[in-house]
Amino acid sequence: MVWLVLVVNRFVVDDEDTFLPRAEAALAALAARPGYVAGRFGRAADDPRYWCLAVEWESVGAYRRALSAFDVKISATPLLAESIDEPSAYEVLLSAAPGGEVRTATSDRT
Repeated sequence: MVWLVLVVNRFVVDDEDTFLPRAEAALAALAARPGYVAGRFGRAADDPRYWCLAVEWESVGAYRRALSAFDVKISATPLLAESIDEPSAYEVLLSAAPGGEVRTATSDRT
């Protein structure tokens, strides 16, 4: 079984013109790493200053190894350091594909 990890970083963005190219570079660097599953940046519908990066990884180890890669340190880490200071990595315990039944997983923390 794959232990999927969801990483969520939230940002308050005052200058979208400088944020977007940096966000694109960060997402590209993360997407190039082994263990990357999917990722996206989104803007809050209620307040356009708030942005969110959501990235899925095959495991906590894959995520941590990605953070130590040189290209990620250059392109993503400076941006991630600007995110709101809160927990960001979550183990996925419930999931469902469109129209599918909910799948459960046991915690990998035991």
